[in-house]
Amino acid sequence: MRRVIGAAWGGVVAVAFLALIPAAGVAIALARRRGGPHPWRYSFAEVGMVVGTAPWLWMILTPRGSGRSVEAVPIVGLIYQLSGSPAVAVEQIGGNLLVFAAFGVCAPLRWSLRVRTVAALACTASVVVELAQYALSIGRVTSVDDVLLNTAGATLAASGVRLLSVLLKRRQARAVA
Repeated sequence: MRRVIGAAWGGVVAVAFLALIPAAGVAIALARRRGGPHPWRYSFAEVGMVVGTAPWLWMILTPRGSGRSVEAVPIVGLIYQLSGSPAVAVEQIGGNLLVFAAFGVCAPLRWSLRVRTVAALACTASVVVELAQYALSIGRVTSVDDVLLNTAGATLAASGVRLLSVLLKRRQARAVA
């Protein structure tokens, strides 16, 4: 699995990791300039959404030849991926779950969004990305399964943030009582 992912996307992953250092600097600079409530949380959430999503969009919109194809029937593509190479299944399914996961984590921290709002926004963004793949004819498959997985990843991430928030509030309430 390492060779498959490394060979195809090693450069993108390396650039994404290197971008973390200046991104942290940008978040710190934003927080220092910003007034109002929660400047650090808002700044790191804003930068986190961009830095955590941009590499995935780069991968998704990287041309793989020319032409276009559409998989409009849900779940069929997932079954096909799961019946093939485990490394490819992990890359495809795992990658699609992670595309908007940073948005799912960071958006509720920045704007106090509900999980269903994050899901709707992630679904909309995923549809836009899939339509761009089709319109640009970059040799990618436009798939309803990708939209479902992208949305699921953001929704799971937002649900995790919500759960953590509830648990922390309960812990604080017990500490005060």
